[in-house]
Amino acid sequence: MASTGYEAARRLEGGEHKGGRMSKEAQQGHGHTHGRTAHNMSSSSLRKKSDLSLVSKVRCRFLRALLANLQEIFLGTKLFVLFPAVPLAVAASYFNFGRAWLFALSLLGLAPLAERVSFLTEQIAYYTGPTVGGLLNATCGNATELIIALFALREGKIEVVKCSLVGSVLSNLLLVLGTSLFFGGLANLHKEQFYDRKQADVNTGLLLLGALCHILLLMFGYAMNSGEHAAVDTVRRLALSRACSVVMLLAYVAYLFFQLKTHRQLFESKEGDEDHDDGVSEDEPVIGFPCAVAWLVGMTTVIAALSEYVVGTIEAASDSWGISVSFISIILLPIVGNAAEHAGAIIFAFKNKLDITLGVSLGSATQISMFVVPLSVLVAWIMGIEMDLDLKLLETGSLIMAILVIAFTLQDGTAHYLKGLVPLLCYIAIAACFYVYRSPNQTNKGAVITAA
Repeated sequence: MASTGYEAARRLEGGEHKGGRMSKEAQQGHGHTHGRTAHNMSSSSLRKKSDLSLVSKVRCRFLRALLANLQEIFLGTKLFVLFPAVPLAVAASYFNFGRAWLFALSLLGLAPLAERVSFLTEQIAYYTGPTVGGLLNATCGNATELIIALFALREGKIEVVKCSLVGSVLSNLLLVLGTSLFFGGLANLHKEQFYDRKQADVNTGLLLLGALCHILLLMFGYAMNSGEHAAVDTVRRLALSRACSVVMLLAYVAYLFFQLKTHRQLFESKEGDEDHDDGVSEDEPVIGFPCAVAWLVGMTTVIAALSEYVVGTIEAASDSWGISVSFISIILLPIVGNAAEHAGAIIFAFKNKLDITLGVSLGSATQISMFVVPLSVLVAWIMGIEMDLDLKLLETGSLIMAILVIAFTLQDGTAHYLKGLVPLLCYIAIAACFYVYRSPNQTNKGAVITAA
């Protein structure tokens, strides 16, 4: 009955009319034909069945279709309880509530919006086919981080950009994967846990390439550190950063070609189709193509508005809570902003579907490191902002050690709870480090406030 309700809602939205007809590539079969990746599967674990029985009683056809669409968008996720944070954040901005409240509400509102963007890109992939759908996922999979980075760049907050992106990589590698392997190992204590190493090897190789580019900038800064040539060194550092950014983007393009064309079978979630515990059918789209595109544009616009609030109030939240901006950027922003896919990864680890869990955590980390970071450098170049790839010693060291810990953890293709506990403890140690850390600028600012 639920699938019948979905189909009726889709017909009412125009999904079977000429404007919403699926492509031949998408019609050839279901499940794998639209290229469902681990990222999509992770988000789908947080979706829930919508009861359309009340909506079906509405007599007006247009109103019935509209209500079915709204119910699917706003109530089709287990994170729907966080949606009220979005209008509350707008109200907090309009009525000039405390800026710390505005920051907190905006951050909470980003969590369900990020999950809905993933849902909408998957819906569009049903109509466009696996290649276009994969490209959409490759660009929109971490839309929240990218939009926050762009707004922070516009405000000239380069350190916030760097810290938030490094934090996203650390969160995906250590917190998400560590928590997933730990609880998945405990839940499957008497079962053998295996995963395909091939995808993990590809992602860790790309992550090491990105880490190399950051190390080069760090070492270059120490090698050329001379006061009399500081201006020349800055120009050379920017030139090297932009060259490395181009290299990283070329590697990411090659990765997309590898993922979407030549070795697609390594990245498709073969296990996911067997899982229908929540009763949500993934065999057909539940909203029409025009509606999916319109909602995707609308959700992205709202994410942009909340991201602007987050960037504009991060210092106020830091002062109000007594926490450094670096801790908020590296720890809090990634945890809340990626809550949806993080929860999904843990859910599939409980079900002993580690390939999906690894695809989510490593895939997102690779996308941030090899796409969002270099893109931010090049966009800053276009905007006339001097942003480089130098993450400073503490951030670079944490990133390198995180990648190495994960590379050694995943080297034998088996998992147990201790393999999850070690990365999780590493993340706690790094979080503690950044909690007590204050940048020189923040330290000076605190001294001035104390003196006053």
